[in-house]
Amino acid sequence: MQKPAAVTPDSTAVTPDAPAAIRLPLLTQEWLDLAFIHWAVEPTAVAGLLPRGTVPDTHDGLTFVGLVAFRMHRVGWLGLPGVPYFGSFPETNVRLYSVDAHGRRGVVFRSMDASRLIPVVMGRVGFRLPYLWSRMTVRTVGDTVTYTSSRRWPGPSGAYSRIAVQSGERIPEPTGLEHFLTARWGMHNAFFGGAAYLPNHHPRWPLYRAELSTCDENLVTSAGVPAPTDAPVSVLYSPGVPVRLGRPARPVPSLPLGP
Repeated sequence: MQKPAAVTPDSTAVTPDAPAAIRLPLLTQEWLDLAFIHWAVEPTAVAGLLPRGTVPDTHDGLTFVGLVAFRMHRVGWLGLPGVPYFGSFPETNVRLYSVDAHGRRGVVFRSMDASRLIPVVMGRVGFRLPYLWSRMTVRTVGDTVTYTSSRRWPGPSGAYSRIAVQSGERIPEPTGLEHFLTARWGMHNAFFGGAAYLPNHHPRWPLYRAELSTCDENLVTSAGVPAPTDAPVSVLYSPGVPVRLGRPARPVPSLPLGP
């Protein structure tokens, strides 16, 4: 199992604003009606699930498992207008938190359930992302948003989720942990020769306190992540942001293993 390792002191700081602009985006899209649900875990419990060249990123000695449900809206390529149907769909991700040898902080997706087959196939083939085709809905009634998913392909069969969050007051100044969990300006993904880094850029998150009224799911364990045993340490809601994704950076070198 890969163990957490020390990262150089010049690691990119966790900031609420993107560290760099993306002038020529590979993709544009909107992330809307997001529920962020997070559990704390020991870094050693998930280190072996990250791509080579990355280790768990930590806050106060712990790392986190995230279950993030939202609506993808109008995905567009190379600055072209977003596609209204095939580019708009519900999505629910299981993600971990990573940092590489260059100090770049990001997320690692363990599963990405989405309701449109063509984007699922394109994500799997073109980017080697763990996209999965599922029946999904997102419904809003008053201040409560309910997200459902049922796995279709390629499995494991029986993977599902039903999540409902009730949004509360807007957070004027998020805590350090809330920035750590949401202000992630890139993702690491296993690619040919190592872990590629795909940067993103968007406005500062508008975040709201939220109450988790329903969380019936097995997506976390279906993604190979240990089942949470405690209550979530953070539940947040955001109405969303427009996003620009840059081109993948070259694979990062491997980090040395810890003691």
